[in-house]
Amino acid sequence: MRKKKRKSRLSALFQKMSVKITKATGSPLAFSIALIVVLIWGITGPVFGFSDTWQLVINTGTTIITFLMVFIIQQSQNKDTTAIQLKLNELIACNERASNRLVDIEDLTEEELEKIRKFYVKLSALAEKEGDVSSSHSLSEAENLHEFKLKRKTGR
Repeated sequence: MRKKKRKSRLSALFQKMSVKITKATGSPLAFSIALIVVLIWGITGPVFGFSDTWQLVINTGTTIITFLMVFIIQQSQNKDTTAIQLKLNELIACNERASNRLVDIEDLTEEELEKIRKFYVKLSALAEKEGDVSSSHSLSEAENLHEFKLKRKTGR
């Protein structure tokens, strides 16, 4: 139990820290500071004779920052992706004509996703045939609904 609490505290701390760091490093001020550091480094090249140590300073600094930022950015990306998926799931769940099979679609295999992608290509072709870009079909009823709409249009 104690281990779980410690882990959740660490996770919460990392989450708060990553949000602050992501916002700070994505700001114009952070870019300006990085640009100034690179300019100062470049200007000091002749002073240090463009030595290996001079080059190592910028290489080491940028490598360390890049390495750490990968984890920070990934944390933010994971949170954003989860939030977007939940919002999309809510939209699917609340729309009576949307297929609930699309909820949590991100958990499907590549092959399953490819089958669904092909289905939507087919839907696109059906909509193009109708000449109505606002046509809508769900995963479950696309062909039946398409036939129904065509029958209504032609009065058969």
